[in-house]
Amino acid sequence: MSTFRLWAPDAKTVSLVVAGATGDATHEMSAGRGGWWWINVPSARHGADYAYVLDGDDQELPDPRSAWQPHGVHGRSRLVEHSTFTWTDASWRGIALAGSVLYELHIGTFTPEGTFDAAIEKLPHLAELGIDAVELLPVNAFPGRHGWGYDGVGLFAVHEPYGGPDGLKRFVDAAHAHGIGVIMDVVYNHLGPDGNYLNRFGPYFTDRYITPWGPAVNLDAPGSDEVRAFILGSALSWLREYHCDGLRLDAVHAFQDSRALHLLEEIAESVHRLGAQQRRPLFAVAESDLNDPRLVVAPEAGGYGLDGQWCDDAHHALWATLSGERQGYYIDFGSLATLAHALTRGFVHEGGYSTFRARSHGRPMPATTPAYRFVTFLQNHDQIGNRALGDRSSTQLSDGLLRIGAALLLTSALTPMLFMGEEWGAHTPWQYFTDHTDPDLGDAVRNGRRAEFAAHGWGPEQVPDPQDPATFERSRLDWSEPTRPGHGSLLDWHRRLIGLRRRLPALTDPAWSSVACTFDEQARWLVVRRGDVAIVVNFADERQAVPLDGVPFDAPAASTPGFTYMPGRVELDGESVVITRLLPTEHPAG
Repeated sequence: MSTFRLWAPDAKTVSLVVAGATGDATHEMSAGRGGWWWINVPSARHGADYAYVLDGDDQELPDPRSAWQPHGVHGRSRLVEHSTFTWTDASWRGIALAGSVLYELHIGTFTPEGTFDAAIEKLPHLAELGIDAVELLPVNAFPGRHGWGYDGVGLFAVHEPYGGPDGLKRFVDAAHAHGIGVIMDVVYNHLGPDGNYLNRFGPYFTDRYITPWGPAVNLDAPGSDEVRAFILGSALSWLREYHCDGLRLDAVHAFQDSRALHLLEEIAESVHRLGAQQRRPLFAVAESDLNDPRLVVAPEAGGYGLDGQWCDDAHHALWATLSGERQGYYIDFGSLATLAHALTRGFVHEGGYSTFRARSHGRPMPATTPAYRFVTFLQNHDQIGNRALGDRSSTQLSDGLLRIGAALLLTSALTPMLFMGEEWGAHTPWQYFTDHTDPDLGDAVRNGRRAEFAAHGWGPEQVPDPQDPATFERSRLDWSEPTRPGHGSLLDWHRRLIGLRRRLPALTDPAWSSVACTFDEQARWLVVRRGDVAIVVNFADERQAVPLDGVPFDAPAASTPGFTYMPGRVELDGESVVITRLLPTEHPAG
């Protein structure tokens, strides 16, 4: 017997339509407290299709809490009994964020097939690379067959073209069998317009605040208790029903919440409570551009208690140094001093002036906050896909600079994350693609994209059409690349670096005090000290000697070609890096 429950506080009547072998059956639901409606249907079982009708309207509506939308976001929901899936990961004890290497991937373009089952076939590659957890771009239900997933509308449902609920379960189960955790990217700051029926059911949105997506999700206006419970239920469902290990919360700076108990603190508390119940570490990481330590500071100290946050400043510092780009938000980055600041403190903007924002920005992170709470990257879906052509770093940087970037990322005190294909220097772009079935919405997205880049001198014919299927097809990974000259050696470089991170304790030391940098801005060299490990980098084109302050050093743990050890220094070819162990200095007795 299945119990159906629906929150529709403004409805006068609610009908449940359930499909059966002999046709549809309509059941009138009973009104309960707080705007909830319910009914028991003994005949409804796993796999039954159903929908709701409010106040005798002609239109059927999908369940806001549907776990399965086999007919798309506009169609009927399908009943899921999660207990019907047979898990094999009973011995999985989870992963911790500390010490991990993350890997961001998009199911639809990770493989030619674009499904969970096809992605399972690539898990041995990730395990051999040394990845600890994959971070999936949103896989909840969104309109059309392909897209980034950030315009989703079914916050509990799994996108059907990827493989639906059981497909995700098979992927997580297989990932755990390979020793790989799964982090789910979730979007609670807005919903896409296509297939978004939430406002038909209740006050899920409020015009108290205006966001780039229209009215804000209702987190603090009347009726917001149930909206917050809806979001918390969605967040926990990925961890409980699908055995995911963590959450990545999209753009939390867009949350409009004036309550004393912020939604982010509620999410963190709920995630940790479930982790304690399940006796495995569960974590939540936020994306935010506010440079606000409150996100990861403990509630006892006035923070929200999240486990980590994305650190765009570290990305900007690394990318601007490597690429030379200074436009837009890169304007305050690019110097070695700024890069050293990011590697030793995380935030670059700590309350000082931001030229891009034309105001002061951020505040310092407490020195006692472990560095692993910052997640950073050389590439991610935004930093590639929001470029006009979706071009990757492999098309912008030399092989030497790619190796330097990988070395600085994967030996940093911060938690490093790779974007799919980065490990072999993929040449396939990752562009902005959509599949909106509403032609007006498709036109709006296309024209908006072109207008955005027209301000930077791009003609409309130069900007890929998000609605063109070819834009999506171009963005699929080419899995023949790793076997080609150049790509294979870069892949091996990433494997070696991740192996070093696992083997050398200094490289996972989370204390900021364990990181020190020296550099020469004019000569363009940098030395990063991680305890007894030194990462020696020559950004310049020409060969030069880099001092190591007279400290003796061991044979290289990893290096690019062209270096010579000399007393108190290392001589490196242009655009090269050496990672070496430092030897203890002998002190005379007495």
